[in-house]
Amino acid sequence: MGADTESARRPGRPGAGTPAVPDEANILLRGLEAFAELGYDHASARELARRLGVSHNFINDRYGSKAAFWRAVVDSALGAQLARMPQVDPALDDAEQLRQIITSFYRTAADAPLVARLFVDELNRDTERLEYLYEHYIAPTLQTMVSSIERLVAAGRMAPVPLDVLFFAVIPPVGGMVDIPLARRLGRPESVTPQQQAAIAESLAALVINGLLATGGSGARS
Repeated sequence: MGADTESARRPGRPGAGTPAVPDEANILLRGLEAFAELGYDHASARELARRLGVSHNFINDRYGSKAAFWRAVVDSALGAQLARMPQVDPALDDAEQLRQIITSFYRTAADAPLVARLFVDELNRDTERLEYLYEHYIAPTLQTMVSSIERLVAAGRMAPVPLDVLFFAVIPPVGGMVDIPLARRLGRPESVTPQQQAAIAESLAALVINGLLATGGSGARS
């Protein structure tokens, strides 16, 4: 009878006397913490299970694999960020549209620094995870800017910039929102209000946009 009871138990469900399985949101949050702090390779299924307080086979039973769990974590975290990005507004000036998109990106990064840390950590690894990030999140985000950029270039307000150069002009400044220990050493106050965070995001976005709209130099590669 004990064997029948065990076989009937749902995957990932703890036995009698063991702690209850956290709810889905908590599982994904703890997974995000682990992947952001340890990196994918060091966040073993056993370590993930330890942080969740569940059996070592919980991740595989519930999600199928660590890779599938990583995708679930990313979809939960980055999907929420993508949903908060401003929608393209045809009534806005193209430079203002770009400013709003980039500012929103920096502000959401400040609100969710673990997401930014996971994202940046994966950018220098040629993996299926990077391909997943590019297909589902990087390319769609860039696509919201492409039409505005094309019109700015056609109007002579912006020099032509290859897409890879544009990406690396926009993404690295996010460190100014999430690299808090370094920012404090550079003079940022120990305690920063949401209003101050918003002002920092606005300043970073203004620097990036002003640089992109400076047409004195050629954006073409030699």
